[in-house]
Amino acid sequence: MQEQEASCVVAMMPSPGMGHFIPMLELAKRLIRHNNLTVTIIIPSSNPPSTVQTTLLRSLPTSISHTFLPSVSLSDLPSITNPELGVALTVLRSLPSFRRTLLSLSSTHHRLAAFIIDSFGLDAIDIASELHIPSYIYFTSSAMVLSLLLHLPYLDQTVQGNLKDLTEPVQIPGCVPVHGKDLLVPIQERNNEAYNYILHLSNRFKMTQGIISNSFSELEPKTFKELQKGEPDMIPVYSVGPMVNVDQTNGTANKYLTWLDEQPRGSVLFVCFGSWETISSAQTHELAIGLENSKQRFLWVVKRPDNLGNSTFFNDINAQANHLDFLPEGFVERTRGMGLVVPFWAPQAQILAHKSIGGFLTHCGWNSILESIANGVPMIALPLCAEQKMNAVLITEDFKVATRLKIGENGLVENEEITMVVEKLMEGEEGKKLSYRVKELKDAASKALGENGSSTKQLSELVFMWKTP
Repeated sequence: MQEQEASCVVAMMPSPGMGHFIPMLELAKRLIRHNNLTVTIIIPSSNPPSTVQTTLLRSLPTSISHTFLPSVSLSDLPSITNPELGVALTVLRSLPSFRRTLLSLSSTHHRLAAFIIDSFGLDAIDIASELHIPSYIYFTSSAMVLSLLLHLPYLDQTVQGNLKDLTEPVQIPGCVPVHGKDLLVPIQERNNEAYNYILHLSNRFKMTQGIISNSFSELEPKTFKELQKGEPDMIPVYSVGPMVNVDQTNGTANKYLTWLDEQPRGSVLFVCFGSWETISSAQTHELAIGLENSKQRFLWVVKRPDNLGNSTFFNDINAQANHLDFLPEGFVERTRGMGLVVPFWAPQAQILAHKSIGGFLTHCGWNSILESIANGVPMIALPLCAEQKMNAVLITEDFKVATRLKIGENGLVENEEITMVVEKLMEGEEGKKLSYRVKELKDAASKALGENGSSTKQLSELVFMWKTP
């Protein structure tokens, strides 16, 4: 009995990028609600810690500790390296220091009960296996993307040519069909390093003890039914989401929230493309004119366009502050009062939770989608990279909580399209339907996380296994 009551430690390692880092912190906070369980977060990186990272880490409860692994260099990589490969290589080059850290944890703690790794860091499971520590993947995207990756080895063997060139939609188990051009970007073309690496990861999923999914059964019921059939060769999948950050703080946040306090309920469109993604100067111009012509209130988190040179998220946030010379001339002055432009970063979770927010123009990162659903905010989809086009299909065709912007023949979403879609979302009947549906999913998310909710039960099942020797 004393052995069961002894504190057990869960080690976690996120991949670089706030889209992986934030949900890992949220999972850690959820885990420590269970008695006699503590968490240590091991953080690899190729850059010094960002201001936002350190702020979030300082806000964590004392039962969650963290350690930064020594930064690794990626200077030998070409500038066109696929972002997913850059993330994976950061983890791979951090493995020697990770080994030393995990050995230290194993020697100083009574029992290291589990190791939770982001899917891009799967090569670290070999080290955990050597130390007889059970490994779990924390999958920070949709169950649809998870189903695709588990299905990828089969597609690789049975489909000829590039997936993006398929004339018929791809049938993903338990999911709505997806056209090849909307699949996960790194797997659309076979003849590249990214495809081979994603395939490598997919083949390693079953080498872990289970997959922890940042989604919930009521959101993707058909997909989870397929993933959790319980057949002998299937890896256990635990749906524990939505893990969304509700504690973001920043020294400059108050003025944004104060501005929102002054706006009517449900009247503001929030425009944000995540912590990493940027759009071209041409698309930035079209977006600005489209927002201005819509005559709708907006709060736009804007970053310097990628073709003009842009610092990464891990650099200091203030690096781009007040440098808005890339916006159309006179835009900020003409939209003053109607809109608020925020340089580089804002506390997204707090903003989406504000009563004045009535819509969200998003890049369709999974964290952003979950935060929008958790707050009952309908969306406009403008996917940019990674799995975001798949997510756009999911929220428009399956969840039916969003409308998707159409790309013109010039490769841009033109300002007329933006104006029309924004007006429909904020004032039209279509927006009302989307708003009604997303509020249904908000209620479902709240129930899933409740005391007897589906996600709470799944997480408790995991913790019980870890705490039982």
